[in-house]
Amino acid sequence: MENPPRSRSVGRDLLALGLPAFATLISEPLMLLADSAMIGHVGTTELAGLGLAGSVLTTIVGLCVFLAYGTTGTVARRLGAGDRRAALESGVDGLALASLIGVAIVLAAQLGGRAVLGLYGASEAVTDQAVRYFSIASIGILPLLLILASTGVLRGLQDTRTPLYVAITVNLSNIALNFALIYGAGLGITGAAIGTLVSQSVGAGILLVVVLRGARKYQARLRPQPGRVLVAARTGSWLFLRTLSLQAGVLFATVIATRFGAVGLGAHQVTAAIFSFLAFALDALAIAAQAIVGKALGAGDARQGRELVRIGMGWGLVAGVGFGLLLFLGRGVIPPLFTPDPQVQAVLAQTLLMLALAQPIAGVVFLLDGVLIGAGDARYLALAGVIALICYLPLAALVAVTDAGVGWLWAAWGGYLLARLITLWVRARGDAWLRLGV
Repeated sequence: MENPPRSRSVGRDLLALGLPAFATLISEPLMLLADSAMIGHVGTTELAGLGLAGSVLTTIVGLCVFLAYGTTGTVARRLGAGDRRAALESGVDGLALASLIGVAIVLAAQLGGRAVLGLYGASEAVTDQAVRYFSIASIGILPLLLILASTGVLRGLQDTRTPLYVAITVNLSNIALNFALIYGAGLGITGAAIGTLVSQSVGAGILLVVVLRGARKYQARLRPQPGRVLVAARTGSWLFLRTLSLQAGVLFATVIATRFGAVGLGAHQVTAAIFSFLAFALDALAIAAQAIVGKALGAGDARQGRELVRIGMGWGLVAGVGFGLLLFLGRGVIPPLFTPDPQVQAVLAQTLLMLALAQPIAGVVFLLDGVLIGAGDARYLALAGVIALICYLPLAALVAVTDAGVGWLWAAWGGYLLARLITLWVRARGDAWLRLGV
């Protein structure tokens, strides 16, 4: 008689945390989609330049996502063990680590941005547009990393509503500023970068105030402890490697897309932005799973962890099928929203079909990924990511050698997701990831 109530409880927790997390997670890709839609109507060269700059920025921020994921798991475990003060102190350490990494990356981006963008081998006109956007938008990496760490703290505390309200504020201000600066002020791609930077800075400031007020309330130390910061960095290194394998695949795909000219690269940029949007949307369940499984294992409840895998996989599959159907049915309507260029629209119709077919796989992959992150199984996740990358690279290289086009490049990405699904499912069936206690 206990199983149904427990199942309903896990389902309710997933829903309660997942719905607000959904809106929060899509904040960043929504800003990129808004930039893509507005810049796409400025010109194809500008859209391609945004694609290059967006690829580098997404890679950098993606590599640092462990600041949110690692912090969520650590804070949730301490909360499950009944020590909210220690949970908040772990969050303060995460913020300190985010600040150190953010400052270093901003400096490196300002000094070496043009050189990195030049490695893509795009035309001089496209590269110039990319540099214009990147030189300003890269300053926003610091507030973005603080947003990641702050959001991770709040998720670990089972609070996904506060990040939701901040995400709404950030997105509304981003859209309004970009519209005014791109079209009203006539700044083009530079206006898009300024609008995004300002919006991100506002969001970071709000979240920092919320976390630090909570720390004061529970008398948590506000001074970071160097030793604990180093421990957090070491723990995050495996998640960094896991994300590095993912971003290496994304970068490799962008490099190959440049072989198909501004049209192919422009279509790839829009598809990548849509994929990012859907990935963050699917990750809402994964974020909820991270918080729930971390708290459950911290409290010594392995059974709830198992139940979470069973229920979550079903929900992930349903969400993936739903997004896939939306893409399939909308593949003729979506392209004109991003560009008036008929050639780019034609390529987009192909890439969106491939993306639609991969969504059911992605739904389950993201859920399992979230469970294992919440359980602290970062080392295995790093290994699984490397295996998936090894499977993907030959498929993507084949697309380049045969000059098959951007559509088949996204079909190859489906192979990457399939490899991730197999490795994560095998792990979730066993018991090695069920580490109980703090």
